[in-house]
Amino acid sequence: MGHSACGCPGSAARVIERSETAQVGSSEQAASELRQWPVQLHLVPPTAPWFQDSDILVAADCVAFAMGSFHSDLLKGKAVTIACPKLDDTAPYVEKLASIFRQNTVKSITVAIMEVPCCRGLDAIVRQALALSGKEIPLETAVIGINGERRS
Repeated sequence: MGHSACGCPGSAARVIERSETAQVGSSEQAASELRQWPVQLHLVPPTAPWFQDSDILVAADCVAFAMGSFHSDLLKGKAVTIACPKLDDTAPYVEKLASIFRQNTVKSITVAIMEVPCCRGLDAIVRQALALSGKEIPLETAVIGINGERRS
């Protein structure tokens, strides 16, 4: 696999070969599991009501595009916020997430990241925020492959 001009293997251009997938009936549409708006971490208020007594999904921006079953497998029943550890200004993210964890009753946290190295930064940010919050909340990391499969 080649590297991009910036040297990050996660930025390397790739073609993902797929066989034709079965089409859902023309009148059927997959249901959205999104339960709130906004979703971008810069925009969500730490005291938003959807964070109270919730399971939270912190997802890297690319995860929903790579994983066809994102809504049913990761998002269903969770409050969500999204971020990109490579392209966003992440300086305020640790404190913002710590504030969300601190100010709400959070049952669990799932971090969904892509398998590319730059995405690991989001997992580190969430772990730092959890430590800073002073709370003990179960945390799981889901790593999604470029082809959309769950790796862990």
